[in-house]
Amino acid sequence: MNISKRVDSMQESPIRKLLSYSDDAKSRGIKVYHLNIGQPDIPTPKSIYDAIKNYSEHVLAYGPSQGLKVARDTVAEYLNAMDYNVDSKDVFITTGGSEAIIFAMMVAADEGEEIIIPEPFYTNYNGFASMAGVKIVPLTTRVEDGFHLPDEKEFEKIITPKTRAILVCSPNNPTGTIFTRKEMETVVKLAKKHNLYILSDEVYREFVFDGKKHTSILEIEDAREISIMMDSISKRFSACGARIGYLVSKNPEIMKGVMKLGQARLCPPTIEQIGMIEGYRNMKLFMPDMIKEYQDRRNVVYESLKKMNGAFTRKPEGAFYVVVKLPIDDADNFAKWMLTDFQIDGKTVMVAPANGFYATEGMGRDEIRIAYVLNSSDLKDAVEILSKGVLEYNRRKNG
Repeated sequence: MNISKRVDSMQESPIRKLLSYSDDAKSRGIKVYHLNIGQPDIPTPKSIYDAIKNYSEHVLAYGPSQGLKVARDTVAEYLNAMDYNVDSKDVFITTGGSEAIIFAMMVAADEGEEIIIPEPFYTNYNGFASMAGVKIVPLTTRVEDGFHLPDEKEFEKIITPKTRAILVCSPNNPTGTIFTRKEMETVVKLAKKHNLYILSDEVYREFVFDGKKHTSILEIEDAREISIMMDSISKRFSACGARIGYLVSKNPEIMKGVMKLGQARLCPPTIEQIGMIEGYRNMKLFMPDMIKEYQDRRNVVYESLKKMNGAFTRKPEGAFYVVVKLPIDDADNFAKWMLTDFQIDGKTVMVAPANGFYATEGMGRDEIRIAYVLNSSDLKDAVEILSKGVLEYNRRKNG
């Protein structure tokens, strides 16, 4: 018997697909620097653990499909501190940001319809689209332009009668780009002109550097009835395993549709919502230091990459990722080779080949994504190993 075409056609994750090679390297006693996945090493705030430990209900019962009222109130308060004008009824708690994105896609588009996404994009959008039965139509951005959006004419070239939405992510994973207010307003203008929804992934909202500013879709008045904002506590609270996200929309019909989806999966995790509440209540105590730490790490990685002969990138503006063009023939082969055939003093590096972050065939073949989620000393060592790895890889290929 065959498995479903839906699953068979689903893309393998470029972030995780080389893990068996990493495990094998570790079994041979090699230390692997993981630059492939956005798993922060910064400790989860103690207040979150304390809230979970102190949860004392006698029965861990089903919660509301849309999330606990106190959790939705807390999210609304957090967003309203930025003048986003959100009511708790506009907030729907999900099982991770992943479910928020899947729900948004399923509400915005029917099976076979299209969602435009600037590429490179978070690779799991491919999997989410497969689950939702929708087609991703890529809009290519370029490292030479800092991965900023092209003008509206490029969007309109790919808008068809099947187009139902535009999905943007800012600060961006995998590029670290922050879309300007003008870019966001252009997306809104296009969406309104062509009767499209806007799905805005804002997981890295606080992760902005060098005085840059994040523009939320919730700030743009004209977008309120056509937009869905998706978010998660995973990176903000260094709590990726908690699996708590949420979506926000001012459109009652969207929220009514999301409720149907939420009821079908019953409810999001209860105890993790309790932890989330304390995270938001205490975030001013830990977020400034966290942002400074990531900016310092960004600087270490960028300055080290600038010294790498033949490498090219732009300085990331936010999040904690950077896409780098390398002087190599095939990033998939290179990333695998680094784990199977290369080490310096018992250490090597695992990166994510960037072709998996593109939907256009052939794009990103000579690019990698680096997640700078390690401490600065390890990052500097890792990039030095990576640089020497590029030289040795090319020497063997050409020799």
